[in-house]
Amino acid sequence: MTEPGSDDRRLYRVTDAMRLLSLSRSVIYEQIRAGRLRTVRQGRTRLIPAAAIDAYISLLEQEAKAP
Repeated sequence: MTEPGSDDRRLYRVTDAMRLLSLSRSVIYEQIRAGRLRTVRQGRTRLIPAAAIDAYISLLEQEAKAP
């Protein structure tokens, strides 16, 4: 799968994920609470792995194909 961004980062802050996915902060946190977007914690900072962003995009694509 292609990288979610143009750089080689493996972890993204919520604000970066907002930009990459074109979603608002509240929608990002809603998807995290629902378990649809996986995160990790580094101290008090919530980070989203690049693989989790790819998985979320794949989930959206699968849902779009469903009847």
